[in-house]
Amino acid sequence: MKSQEIRRIFLDYYAQREHTIVPSSSLLPSNDPTLFFVNAGMVPFKDIFTGKEACEYKKATSVQRCLRVSGKHNDLDEVGRTPRHHTLFEMMGNFSFGDYFKREAITHAWTLLTEHYKLDKDRLWVTIFEDDDEAGEIWKKLTDIPAERIQKLGEKDNFWSMGSTGPCGPCSEIHYDHGPEYGDDPNGPAGESDRYVEIWNLVFMQYNRDSKGVLHPLPNPSIDTGMGLERLAAIKQGVYNNYDTDIFQSVIQNCAKWAGVTYGKDLETDTSLRVIADHTRAVVFLIADSVIPSNEGRGYVLRRIARRAIRYAVKMGMKQTFLHRTAEIICNEMSGAYPYLVDKTAFILEVIEAEEVRFRSTLDKGLLILEEAFDELGEDKTLNGNIVFQLHDTFGFPLDLTRLIASEKGFFIDEAGYKKRMKEQKEAGRANWKGSGQTATENKENYLVGIDATVFLGYTEVKTSSKIRAILNENGQKVESLKGTGFVVLDQTPFYAEAGGQVGDSGTLSTSTDNSGIIAQVVDTQKSGQHFLHQVEVKNGTLTLESIVTAEIDEDSRLLSRRNHTATHILHAALRRVLGKHVTQKGSLVTPTRLRFDFAHHKSVSKEELREISLLVQKEIATNKTLAIEVCAVDEAKKKGAMALFGEKYGKEVRVVSIPGFSTELCGGIHAPQTGEIGLFTIVSEAGISAGVRRIEALTSAGALSWMEERNKTLEQISGLFNSPVAALVENIERNIQQRKDLEKELAQLKKKLAKAESGDLFTQKKIVNGIQIISAEFRGEVDAMREEADRLRDKLGSGVVILGSKQKGVKLIVAVTKDLAGKKVHAGKLIKELAPLIGGGGGGRPDMAQAGGKKPDGLQAALDKAFDLI
Repeated sequence: MKSQEIRRIFLDYYAQREHTIVPSSSLLPSNDPTLFFVNAGMVPFKDIFTGKEACEYKKATSVQRCLRVSGKHNDLDEVGRTPRHHTLFEMMGNFSFGDYFKREAITHAWTLLTEHYKLDKDRLWVTIFEDDDEAGEIWKKLTDIPAERIQKLGEKDNFWSMGSTGPCGPCSEIHYDHGPEYGDDPNGPAGESDRYVEIWNLVFMQYNRDSKGVLHPLPNPSIDTGMGLERLAAIKQGVYNNYDTDIFQSVIQNCAKWAGVTYGKDLETDTSLRVIADHTRAVVFLIADSVIPSNEGRGYVLRRIARRAIRYAVKMGMKQTFLHRTAEIICNEMSGAYPYLVDKTAFILEVIEAEEVRFRSTLDKGLLILEEAFDELGEDKTLNGNIVFQLHDTFGFPLDLTRLIASEKGFFIDEAGYKKRMKEQKEAGRANWKGSGQTATENKENYLVGIDATVFLGYTEVKTSSKIRAILNENGQKVESLKGTGFVVLDQTPFYAEAGGQVGDSGTLSTSTDNSGIIAQVVDTQKSGQHFLHQVEVKNGTLTLESIVTAEIDEDSRLLSRRNHTATHILHAALRRVLGKHVTQKGSLVTPTRLRFDFAHHKSVSKEELREISLLVQKEIATNKTLAIEVCAVDEAKKKGAMALFGEKYGKEVRVVSIPGFSTELCGGIHAPQTGEIGLFTIVSEAGISAGVRRIEALTSAGALSWMEERNKTLEQISGLFNSPVAALVENIERNIQQRKDLEKELAQLKKKLAKAESGDLFTQKKIVNGIQIISAEFRGEVDAMREEADRLRDKLGSGVVILGSKQKGVKLIVAVTKDLAGKKVHAGKLIKELAPLIGGGGGGRPDMAQAGGKKPDGLQAALDKAFDLI
């Protein structure tokens, strides 16, 4: 039975028993900030179990993708070495939220396994919690499993909890006996023999554990079960090892063919093939869920997994990029169960290939540094933490990859030293950080307890009469009156508080139409919980608690902000149309003067793409469509195709902003009523701000027009400097550039000839030491010419060593060794490390070529002389 069929039978079985089929959630949990990834089938239902979230169904079933590579559920080091450890796996489960309990859960599971999957009843065993007599009686009375194959185990094995407190309960595990060839203990799972494999865990969630550890019965006991698809596939396909199933074999066999090896012949080769097959699945689904390789967070986990797979492939001798090819196999085979992979396959493969090319470009250099470090360690078996850090920071070696390579050579790594360097780097980064700019709302919510939430009227009003409900001084402390600077909370306000990237409104609070009353300038508006904090500078009079003021926004600034905000929605949709649906918003800034939009994308946007995006935005502005804005339930908004930001928490009702036929997003911001109000749009810059995240800065309306006028003025100035009409400017500049290149090339050739002439024929300075031809001499030219001369002399020697030094622009050294000697008798990299201190510097390189730079030209001759002694 193929894995696709196993999934279908499971979901169909529970659907026929009135369970709602819930599609697999993203690997990135939206309801649990404590988790990096979804690591169990019940995670998407966690808020339902705890009562935080209501749902329209009482029974559900799913096949949930799970990932275990960090925290206490870290299976990474065991992957490929055991039959059942994986990074990514699929958990089939059925859930009851206060509907049915133990009786139905047990009978459903037994019927499915024995009648639908047709597992051999004589091979099934059951374990129950030692105090759960109720479950034991159900197994005996409602199934035909013999009593002697029902075993009682303790809390460690058969009691489940969500955490140290909260929902928990006993569980009942179903095990499969693979037979005596996998262990001679006939006594079942209690003996912990490898022949008995747990395939399904039925959790009976019936208690709530308080902070003192006391168990309180839940009013509505629930069911949470999980069965590993990979384990059941192994049973149904007659194998013991999960990696021998159809889930992994296509990748394994293709990789074996590409590497010229045979699966099943050698343990280390088999491990490499299994790791690649496992890691490819994880990489595919992480990228499909919008994770991009990077040096931090989830992106770093993705990078670790991908680079481990690449390392295992290199170890097998695979010289060409391969990971995108294995990923394509996974996408094709898994798209039946996960149709969204179809649209994302091209993007997934592109990201994977770019990551492999990037890593392979530094892999050899990193491995060379490791080999040199191992050679120098001698009896000391611990690799210095500074080297481990350098490999991570410069060459992209994740810590566990360096640990893996070291362990293969019989070495350990100084993890404490590595962590110390990482901590120093992070602290330096924090010291350079200028702050988040959110000081206006820090620690102020405590002073506003008991005050009604601010009513926002700004969608329709620019001016309102409002009562002052709270005043805070500039230190955020509650006061009765205010002169100078501070914060004001109103009962109702037209001022938009900074949110969703849009900056807060500015304006005035006043008590009269002339200058005789109180006037306070509102310089910013922030949100603290449900209260709007108006940051004010009192210009005249004193603001007092409970007084009535006229709150009026700066309409000109609001007008510009709303144009920029609507433009970000159009830009977002245009990016997805031109670059692909993988593009998702990663941040934004909307001010009256400009807009900034950060988005997930794995490479720079070409000039042609930027032009296409800009043109698409401008065309949409020109259609002058009227925006449709409505408030509806979250589910209804999603049915309309509204885009939500990952990680954002939305209430039961949301505000949907639509540009008909072009863009639909969840958004609480202020928008232009028609797209035509934006007028002009221009992109002023596009750049990467972190791995996998790009940033576009743009201008609209008057700001865009001013920017274009400045560009035209600059163009006219350049035209005057070149004494050329604008139409012929490009041609004239290109001609000037080419002439300069020709002159520079001619000058470089003259410098080389002059350097050779001044240096003389260095080949005549050849000496022979212990049978090795050596030239060690000063070269009176720059480093490029010196490198060329070193190559020429090495070729002319045929067999030997060339050491050249130059005092041009500081002091430089180059060592070149012929292939017959490199790394065997003379190692260029090691030789340069010994010579470099004499010129006040450092260096390194390959066995055949190395170079160094320093600050002590006076030490050059000593270095050149010492080369003979070292060789």
